[in-house]
Amino acid sequence: MNKSELVKAVAADAELTQADAGRALDATINVITSQLKKGEPVAIAGFGTFESKHRKAREGRNPKTGAPVPIAAKNTAAFKPSQTLKDLGPKAKPKSR
Repeated sequence: MNKSELVKAVAADAELTQADAGRALDATINVITSQLKKGEPVAIAGFGTFESKHRKAREGRNPKTGAPVPIAAKNTAAFKPSQTLKDLGPKAKPKSR
């Protein structure tokens, strides 16, 4: 599902116009993004938590030459699904020994 399909589905489900649903979706994404930039998590009950994670600087390797390449530290966005959302997925098969 892409963004326009999501907007159509939200509009139908919430009985909104597609324009209103699009603005609501854009506003939601903007709020989540601004909170993550501040380092604040965004928790949505029954769905999950968006949070900002810090990755330390590290050394990688150029796959072509094998030479070391420095990789700078950075902040990234992460999503941790709620247990409710996890339960919707396929059941994991137990590993056989």
